[in-house]
Amino acid sequence: MIEMKKSVSIEHIQHHQGVKFGTSGARGLVVDMNDDVCYAYASAFLDAIETRAGNIALAMDLRPSSPGIAVACAMAIQQAGLNVDFCGAIPTPALAYHALQNRLPGIMVTGSHIPFDRNGIKFYRADGEITKADEAKISAAVVDVPDTHTAVLPEVNRKAYDAYVARYVDFFPPQCLAGMRLGFYEHSSLARDVLRTILERLGAEVVSLGRTDEFVPIDTEAVSTADIEQARRWAKEHRFDAIVSTDGDADRPLVGDENGDWFRGDVLGILCAQHLRAKGVVTTVSSNTAVERCGAFDVVSRTRIGSPYVIEGIEQQLAAGVSPVVGFEPNGGFLVGSAIERDGRSLAPLITRDAVLPILCVLMMARERGVKVSALPAELPARFTASDRIQAFPTALSRQLIDAFAASGDAFSQAFGGCFGECVSQDQTDGLRVTLSSGEIIHFRPSGNAPELRCYAEAASQARAEQMVHEGLSRMKALVSKA
Repeated sequence: MIEMKKSVSIEHIQHHQGVKFGTSGARGLVVDMNDDVCYAYASAFLDAIETRAGNIALAMDLRPSSPGIAVACAMAIQQAGLNVDFCGAIPTPALAYHALQNRLPGIMVTGSHIPFDRNGIKFYRADGEITKADEAKISAAVVDVPDTHTAVLPEVNRKAYDAYVARYVDFFPPQCLAGMRLGFYEHSSLARDVLRTILERLGAEVVSLGRTDEFVPIDTEAVSTADIEQARRWAKEHRFDAIVSTDGDADRPLVGDENGDWFRGDVLGILCAQHLRAKGVVTTVSSNTAVERCGAFDVVSRTRIGSPYVIEGIEQQLAAGVSPVVGFEPNGGFLVGSAIERDGRSLAPLITRDAVLPILCVLMMARERGVKVSALPAELPARFTASDRIQAFPTALSRQLIDAFAASGDAFSQAFGGCFGECVSQDQTDGLRVTLSSGEIIHFRPSGNAPELRCYAEAASQARAEQMVHEGLSRMKALVSKA
């Protein structure tokens, strides 16, 4: 029987079906991510990295649509004459670590924190995340797609899970968390089994909270009011030393102190970098300026928002001879650019976002210093950040408004002067970041993953930062309603 095929252009998919690259892989609505689309993306990736033989690591998150997408990717792998190394439902950084350690390309089916009606595919070369140049090659590809899709996912290879556990259990001292009572908000996170295993192997008592088979889109940069209030209720009821969680694919952490107050992701990043005694730090333009003000690091580099840009910055610092180098984003995702040596133990590089390491570092800092988890941020300069978003806000409209403000200081003053004061300087590295005469910062940016407008603020108090975000987004909504 002759297998019928049709040519499919990735460019056509991006323009007409809306499945295209954002800051974390190819993403789109589930209804648009059909078998042909997912097969085409996976096939274009394999062509772009010119893999001719061997295994391709494949894993997925717990979204209802992920198994079907994984089957389409497996079909593309098999049709290319390659073998599927199926790692099952494991965290994105666990898949990345397995791929790096075994010099394998990898495909991760995940939409991370975005709503369950969307999904995505993230790609890894044998040496790490794909580059922007790789994205361009994939986007320009035209591939042959079979008329019928038949593939069965192989038995799960447990080695990826086990290696990820060993990465942390071997680096941190035995029983270093003994005596700590931790709440673990598991929801539908891919970390809900592996992180529990790691924490318990290190001696902690772990109490399961909020586990569900329904997918929960936790955004660590815009934690919902319900999750803020729930964490405080859990803390009051159970008297935890801390509450921990992650987003859906476990590459972004959430850490709450003994009172149930969630840490900001950039604060977690600074604390983790301090604990690891990093010399160089790479972070995004939207991160808390305490990273420079704390004086703990020899070199601090700022980039556009998105792990590919942080990775590029890490590589630049390494090329300049800085070591050890780490990176982080305001969402809490933490990247290790070079081997970390601490107390006679070594941690291998993992240049992709990870949620587990910053969780463990913060817990260890509290243990070593003999303080409550809530005391750790107090040792940093008093700079506070907040962020939120407007969902279903067209990207083109976001850019139009931001471009108008960037082109004219008067336009910004007219729109926001009453609540923010005078604009002293602007940074257009990613969106529009405005430093005000008060020393406060307001930053607007279209999301790279979804039709959302994000707002970030930095001030001398948490209440003021949150007020600035609320007022900034309210003004944006008002401007749109008047248009």
